[in-house]
Amino acid sequence: MTSINVTAKFALFSDHWRPKVIARLNGQELKLIKVQGTFPWHHHEHEDEMFLVWRGTFRVEFRDRVVTLNPGELIVVPAGVEHRTAADEEAEVLCFEPAGVLNTGNVVDQVFTAPTADF
Repeated sequence: MTSINVTAKFALFSDHWRPKVIARLNGQELKLIKVQGTFPWHHHEHEDEMFLVWRGTFRVEFRDRVVTLNPGELIVVPAGVEHRTAADEEAEVLCFEPAGVLNTGNVVDQVFTAPTADF
């Protein structure tokens, strides 16, 4: 049991759309993600996802609307809801979801599907 400095952890990597697990609790993982550009449309059949913006501006796009988030704001995307995420400039996001969830959900994409990496 030690403290985790989130800002310091974000400083350790520069790749986009590659989640880094920094903590696990009750079957959930806390992941850090640097994002820039637009992620593919996808959904997670059985898992909810929570995104919390640490730095920058981050969008969660749905087929019928767009939710724009700033630092300190979060959104929960319910299981089964199709969405994609985006950021015009680099943003840093924390993601909470069940362990083992594929970042691209029901889609396998050569560029965006990422193995989960731990810190």
